[in-house]
Amino acid sequence: MVERFSPKEDTRVRFLMPPPSLVEASYGGQCPQVDRGGEIQFMHYVYILKCSNETEYVGCTNDLNDRLDRHNKGQVEATKKRLPINLLCYTAFQNKYTAYSFEKYLKSGSGRAFMKKHLI
Repeated sequence: MVERFSPKEDTRVRFLMPPPSLVEASYGGQCPQVDRGGEIQFMHYVYILKCSNETEYVGCTNDLNDRLDRHNKGQVEATKKRLPINLLCYTAFQNKYTAYSFEKYLKSGSGRAFMKKHLI
């Protein structure tokens, strides 16, 4: 299931499953996006994890598979004591700054309420 949003000029796409690994393998683990000019741009992901203690963790990365591997191996300080983790959902952004702004919003009080009502 894919949902599309179009606020302003940026487009966010929420996937319930990780992007195809075949495409990622061709680009070193990152999923590319071709812009209107034909140039390849890499997506930036805001992801939500469910930790073993039933809490959520929100993060941002440009290589989702690598970041999830590091979480599962205990290499991320914030989640290493809350393993195992499960990916609940993620949102892909073309603009890195929009992705980081959305991550910051999801970590705020109103963002947590939005996340619980609409994303998880």
